[in-house]
Amino acid sequence: MAQDFTPYGIHVPLVTPFAPDGRPDLDALEGLARAVLDDGATGLVALGTTGEAGALDADERRAVVDTCARVCRERDAQLVVGAGGGGTEAVARELAALGHRPEARAALVTVPAFVRPSPTGVVAHFARLAEDSPVPLVVYHIPYRTGRTLDAATLREIGRLPGVVGVKYATGAVDQDAVTLLGDLPPDFAVLAGDDVFASPLLALGATGGILASAHLATARFAELATAWHTGAAARARALGHRLARLSTLLFAEPNPTVLKGVLHAQGRIPTPHVRLPLLPATENSVEAALKALRELESSDA
Repeated sequence: MAQDFTPYGIHVPLVTPFAPDGRPDLDALEGLARAVLDDGATGLVALGTTGEAGALDADERRAVVDTCARVCRERDAQLVVGAGGGGTEAVARELAALGHRPEARAALVTVPAFVRPSPTGVVAHFARLAEDSPVPLVVYHIPYRTGRTLDAATLREIGRLPGVVGVKYATGAVDQDAVTLLGDLPPDFAVLAGDDVFASPLLALGATGGILASAHLATARFAELATAWHTGAAARARALGHRLARLSTLLFAEPNPTVLKGVLHAQGRIPTPHVRLPLLPATENSVEAALKALRELESSDA
């Protein structure tokens, strides 16, 4: 293992801004990366779902990671890189390439989608990957995308594997398995909130941070939320969490990251709201509703 990594704080899974000609706008990406780190994010996630990684070609993916790596190197910030696929060996090759990127502190690795392996197969998948990966692994558990639900016992088994340091927990609920898992974590294994709307309750239960697309906006407030729960400022955290959840609900009213990109474009932070098919740009009503919620959040903090 090349280096240790402790998952904590707010990581922003960056969108991939597109220029009017449809190519990634790396200058806009760099600007977003710098802005969220300046506003209190602990680190960045490159090539996450929010970044439309599956719609980028190999050269575009390299350029995105290069850009994020440069900013993280300059700011001494954590960089997590997404890696996924339907086959274990294909993912292992992606992870091996991270050995040439000293800025990459960890990899965010999905449970294989569409294949629907048994829970035992999922454990074997992560055991094989962790054995040779040059960076620690954060499991991305998002069953409504992968089609495979894992219970707390299985996640604990994965969490005990050497080289697996955490899980991005995104089941679409604060469910019994979340409560059970957070009540009895393996040593040196952390839970990161992965569903923006449920970030506050998961932090209250003991999550160490979150990987949250909504934190492109009001980044400082999301960082404050994590700090408030960790320091026991429950009243402040509870009130702030409710306000941030309202914003997140509106940002996810249409497929991610369409509304978010619409808001970022309206703010002048990215050159277009473009997404790649099969995604379509968000409707004007959804973007305006999110902008209104953001203005209300900002005015309440004034």
